This record gives sequence, C-alpha cells and structure tokens, in this order.
Amino acid sequence: MSSTLNQLREQLDDIDASILELLSRRQETVKAVVDAKKADKIPVYVAGREDEKTVRFRRQAEANGLDPEWAEDFLRMMMSASRANQSEATFPSSTPQPKTWLIVGGAGGMGSLYARLAKKSGHNVRTLDKNDWPNAQELVEGADAIILSVPIHLTKKVIGDLSPHLSSGQILCDFTSLKADYVQAMLDSHDGPVLGLHPMHGPDMRQVSRQLMVVCEGRDAEAGEWLIEQFELWGMRIKRADAQLHDRAMHLVQGLRHFVALLHASFMNRHDLKPEDMLDFSSPIYRAELMMTGRIFAQDASLYADIVFSDEERITLLKDFLEHHSQLAEMVKSGDKKAFVREFETATDFFGDFADQALKESGYLINRLADRFG
Repeated sequence: MSSTLNQLREQLDDIDASILELLSRRQETVKAVVDAKKADKIPVYVAGREDEKTVRFRRQAEANGLDPEWAEDFLRMMMSASRANQSEATFPSSTPQPKTWLIVGGAGGMGSLYARLAKKSGHNVRTLDKNDWPNAQELVEGADAIILSVPIHLTKKVIGDLSPHLSSGQILCDFTSLKADYVQAMLDSHDGPVLGLHPMHGPDMRQVSRQLMVVCEGRDAEAGEWLIEQFELWGMRIKRADAQLHDRAMHLVQGLRHFVALLHASFMNRHDLKPEDMLDFSSPIYRAELMMTGRIFAQDASLYADIVFSDEERITLLKDFLEHHSQLAEMVKSGDKKAFVREFETATDFFGDFADQALKESGYLINRLADRFG
C-alpha cells in the first residue's frame, strides 16, 4: 500500500475515535436528561421531540453533503441507545404516592418484566405464583392494581379463584392476547374497575419504550388512567381499542401467522432443508422470512399451542384458511397458471396502496439485515 493510503486510513481511524468520544459525551448528557425527565415526570419516549429532531437532523445532514436517509438511521440508533440507557435508570411515577401492584404470574417472563418496571417507578410490587395461593387473601388485600400475567388457558380459572378475595376499589387487569371473553370474565367476577391490556411485545425486552400497549376498557375507565399514564411514562405507545375488533385482528396476526410458521418449518424438516444450509442460498428477503420463522422455534411450544388453539373462533378461522389453501392448491395440481395470475391480481387490488408501503419498509429491513448479517 502507498504511504498516502496509509495516512488516509490513519485519518479515518482518528475521526472514528473522535466520533466515539462524542458518543461518550452524548451518553453522559443523556444521564442528566434522565434526572430532568424524572423530576418533570416526562416519558422516556416523546414522539414529538424525536420527530422534530429527526427532521432537523436530516436537513443538517443534507447541508453537510450527507445522505439524509443514512443520517436518520444513525440518529435513530443513537436515540434508541439513549432510550435504553434511560430505561436502565429509575422512572418517574404517574402518582404522587406509590401504588401497590399485585402481578399474578409475576415469576414468568412478562410478569417479571412489568414487576421490574413498576419497582423502578417506586411502586410496591407483590407477586402471586402457583405456590402462593394459600396466601392469596393476604397478597390481594390492599393492592391497587391486580394484573393477571398467566397462560391464556388458565386465565379464566385464575379470575374465578381471585374473585372471593377482591374488593370493589381494586383495578383488575389481564395481559391475555385475546380480550373480549376475558374482559367479560373479569366483569362477571369483579364489581370494581376492569381493564383489558395486551402488551404487543415479548418478555425478552430490556425496555418497553416505543412498544405498543393495547387497552380495552371494561368498567370505570377513569380509575385505571394512572396505570395507563405509567405505561406512557415508560415510553409506551397506547392504542385504545374495541375488544371484538382487537380479537379479530389477533386471530390473523397470531393464530394464523404462527400456524403458517409451523407449516414452513415442518415442511423444511420433511425435506431435510436445514436452515443453516438454506442461508447459503437465500436472498435477503428469504433470509428475513427464515429468521422470523426461526424466532418462533426458539421459544416454548406449549405457549404457541395455547395461542393457536386459544378459542373456537380462532380454530374456525384456521379451518377456513386450510380450506382456502386447498382451493389454491388446485391451481398447482392442475397447472392453471392463468388462475394463479387472477388470484394474484385480486390480492394486489386488495392490498392497494399498502403494497407500496410494504415494498419500502421491507426494503429497508432487508438492506439493514444484509448489511449487518449478510
């Protein structure tokens, strides 16, 4: 290599070292921001602030001859790291005085995550797990909010077991992925405030900023507003939804998607198409699909069985899916390419403008995945 190239590379190394020093300084400033946010009771994630900062940063990047798309990626990574650092600290509380939370199933993944977050906001947290039922009355007494974070097939039984111990001023909530039947079960068993909650993320999260919490009102919604405000202070996005509409969407998002993942993986196994071998011949889009399928099989089979077989409506939808699959399969069996094109074009019309959005967003994911792991 020429001496000029060596000198240029040394300059790049020096610049990179300077960038790291600036990032370290930024992190120190973030710590001061944490203290200020806690004092002023400001959420970890403030959408307006991040949006304004992103627009300004893109303009500044362009003025400096940099690609604004790349600049936004860089900024969002810094902001994500900033939120993660803030989430490692304590959180502000949504109430002047600490509340007492009882998390039923608090030793599980989701229960322990929310127990940790509640403690960081200064609340008192109790947990009730399968060996604690002899002490249920004592644990329930005086709790302001009782959150059920148990497997979906046990939720109605747990609601019934808790019912004799509940008082009318306590907020009863659940974390199940279906809402209508379980909100109704809570309403039937408890005459106080009822709130259906669905955290739209897994338990393997360091922090929940920008994660979605779906809220389905049951009874006396105002009584639970402090709880929703606490989620917002943790940086969560809140979606208030009708329970029936939520469940209809979840049948497709969860039940059908998880079944298709099993079909995909099971067929690969049948033909001895090992994932590690497939990666060597995968386009970025198939790699992304394979990763999303494989992610499911790194988790508990019984959990996904509970999701897929959670209720009759979901099973009925899956049966309808299998019947529709059989109808489409006839196109392949008969070699009817024209029928395939007609069905494809019908689906294209159904997706409409969303197809362009999907192309843009999936392209972004594919490029980032290829950059990082390709």
